[in-house]
Amino acid sequence: MADGSYPDQLRYHREHGWALIDGEHATLGISWFAQNALGEVVFFNPPDLGAAISAGESYGEVESLKAVSELIAPLSGEVVELNEALATDAELINAEPYGAGWLVKIQLSESGEADLLLSADAYEATLA
Repeated sequence: MADGSYPDQLRYHREHGWALIDGEHATLGISWFAQNALGEVVFFNPPDLGAAISAGESYGEVESLKAVSELIAPLSGEVVELNEALATDAELINAEPYGAGWLVKIQLSESGEADLLLSADAYEATLA
């Protein structure tokens, strides 16, 4: 499993998701805290390509040996890419939650939502 960290270039949602925003697109994943709490992730149930997702709403699930957990979207948009590697290697979510373990990429539909996300320091403070 990856070491506990919260990269500064990401923005975080209180429900333990992260977003890397690049113009009109964002890559989404789950935080180190979330993957650590889940334990070994064995399955990722993604949304459909082209699906509309809404901030604060479920957009998929991750299954671990412990539980099935809903993924809560940090931002709204249309799913434009799925991390296909997770179909055969969901453990990447544990090994590299901020790298190869990303979940989906979206085209943003509500650019102002990014201002509501937390910085790394603010997110870490919610975990204390």
